[in-house]
Formats: sequence, C-alpha cells, structure tokens
Amino acid sequence: MAHTIREKSKLIARVRRIRGQVEAVERALEAETGCADVLQLIASVRGAMNGLMAEVMEDHIRLHVVDPAHEADPDRARGAEELIDVVRTYLK
Repeated sequence: MAHTIREKSKLIARVRRIRGQVEAVERALEAETGCADVLQLIASVRGAMNGLMAEVMEDHIRLHVVDPAHEADPDRARGAEELIDVVRTYLK
C-alpha cells in the first residue's frame, strides 16, 4: 500500500491522537464519569476513526481506482470525484 507508506507519519499521528481519545474514554469509565460525558468522548473517537477511514479510502481510490486529476476521460474523472465526495460525506 504505497499511499499508506507515503503518508505514514501523518497517519500514525492521527492514530496516536485516536489512541489518546480511547484512553480518555477508559479513564472516564474508571472514574465513573457521567453517561453524557462518556458518550461525548465516544462520539469524538468515532468521528476521528471515520476521518481516518475517509482519508485512507480517498487515497485508495486515487491510487488504485482512478485519480481524477490524471484521468483523460472527463466522465470517469467526475465519477471518481463524486465517489470521493460521497465517501467523505458518509463518514462525517
């Protein structure tokens, strides 16, 4: 997966931030923090994971399916951009 190697440091930094968020959930549960606060922490983790997933999926589409910036067929390029937009929207 060349795209994950190319963006390795950026992706690892995101994973480390997510790890910190998960640890915050654990600490909140251990401290018997209120349900609403725990749910907010969990929602934050979910959003961070979805953002990571969207980034890796977008890179995958651009590198292994079709890169709209380098596609000669305008219909395929537009279709690829639409797919990327849908993935981003779905994972928000």
